[in-house]
Amino acid sequence: SRCLELVADKPFPDLILLDIEMPGMDGYEVCRQLKQNAETKNIPVIFVTANDQEEDEEKGLQLGAVDYITKPIRPSIVAARVNTHITLKLQYDKLTAMAIYDQLTGLYNRYYLFIGANNKLAKARRHHLAVSLIMMDIDHFKHVNDQYGHPQGDIVLQAVSKIIVQHSREEDIAARFGGEEFIIILDHCDAESAQAKAEKYRSLIEAAKPEQIEVTSSFGVAQMNYDGETVDSLIKRADQALYQAKENGRNQVVLAE
Repeated sequence: SRCLELVADKPFPDLILLDIEMPGMDGYEVCRQLKQNAETKNIPVIFVTANDQEEDEEKGLQLGAVDYITKPIRPSIVAARVNTHITLKLQYDKLTAMAIYDQLTGLYNRYYLFIGANNKLAKARRHHLAVSLIMMDIDHFKHVNDQYGHPQGDIVLQAVSKIIVQHSREEDIAARFGGEEFIIILDHCDAESAQAKAEKYRSLIEAAKPEQIEVTSSFGVAQMNYDGETVDSLIKRADQALYQAKENGRNQVVLAE
């Protein structure tokens, strides 16, 4: 149980060495609970134990351990196996990051946005929680690229993304939707609170002036309805509010009806 408490503290370990015979909770149960937790299930577990029966090793591997080393150990062999599995874990993490993050901004990409958004909406329906979506667009971004060049435009995108990350909660999903469009999904957040959050983003972006380039942004905000709302319909409502913000002169926040 102490192991589970230690692992719960972020940052998570790259790898766990685990004995089977331990006081309170045996290593099998610790491994089982680690693999059932979405946040820790991908941490490699290596059993290092005196239990050398074939059925013991089989059980450990079936529970999700990546290796099983019996005592007495040879330190050099243990070190080699640990290094191998850490290398594999780092490669896995890199591939995972490439699959779900936008490479320029570091925000989630469009693919992960829909996965995360569907999960949040499903949870909100089950527990009748407030979920809101902010859709934003950098005003006249084509003009920024045309006047200052695409490298400077990339710097603007990164600066805006940094503001979003710095002023979002850990549980929020902040994603680059495409080009100069961004979406932030906030759970436990009603429309008025999301509108205030969007206004904060807007004012910070206007004040930032990355590379001395004046940048403004427009926002559409929508709260999830419970009568059949989907991710697509929620985005559509926020997009309509964003369109209205642009029609009204840009650099403002509009709340969807």
